[in-house]
Amino acid sequence: MHKNIVEKIVFQFFGIVTWFVVAVVALILGYIIYRGVGIISWNFISQPPINGMMEGGILPAILGTLALILGSCLLAFPIGILSGVYMNEYAPKNIFKKFIGMMTNNLAGIPSIVFGLFGLAMFVNFFQFGVSILSGCLTLAILIVPVIIRTTEESLKLVEDTYRLSSYALGASKFETVFRVVLPMAFPNIITGLILSIGRVAGETAPIIFTAAAYYLPQLVLSLGSPVMALPYHLYVMATSGIDLDKSRELAFGTALVLMAIVLLLNFAAGGMKLYFKQNRS
Repeated sequence: MHKNIVEKIVFQFFGIVTWFVVAVVALILGYIIYRGVGIISWNFISQPPINGMMEGGILPAILGTLALILGSCLLAFPIGILSGVYMNEYAPKNIFKKFIGMMTNNLAGIPSIVFGLFGLAMFVNFFQFGVSILSGCLTLAILIVPVIIRTTEESLKLVEDTYRLSSYALGASKFETVFRVVLPMAFPNIITGLILSIGRVAGETAPIIFTAAAYYLPQLVLSLGSPVMALPYHLYVMATSGIDLDKSRELAFGTALVLMAIVLLLNFAAGGMKLYFKQNRS
């Protein structure tokens, strides 16, 4: 009887905490929507900024953010997924594997500003890529690779060994078993890590300040060797500087709303992919 009472109290406490978190998130989103919806217009989305970014729109920042997301994901996803497959399916269980796993976890917890400084030293200065989309994509890819590796490993561990043994019994090789049986079974869960990575890339400011972002670029120039405006950095600039601080902060709320909408749309798209692969798997 005592255990049942304790269990009910604990579950009620967890429920209260959950609803509190939901309420805080809803409050933040609601406030951003309330302050930013009045700024949103077709010109705001489709035009470049003018008059010191006090007028016009944020089209270069939107395209720059999408370019950074696409480039970093194209670099990080194959490397992270293949590394996770190797760590879980091929790497021998020894001290070296434990060391790699520990370092992967440590990399996932390093502040993003450290990755920005690394990108500045390695890609901007050492390889002479300069402040460019390429440097930003490489830096952001390194930032999210550890998350993808850990997610892939955990997803593969959830696949029961019965599927592996059945595949071996039918004469399949290790490679065929991993890439034609195990990986498709785990892929819906792997997409969860990809969704988290997309959200992190879209919202990061510190790594791109040193490697890719420009303060003001009204021209629509998207080449790997050129700097680019990005929504997170543009949001920071508009919230902290400007000729008219009140006006710039209003524009910052509009920028935040657009950034939030892009992240949500990308998450919905990734969620649709997850559902598609899950249905095809079953």
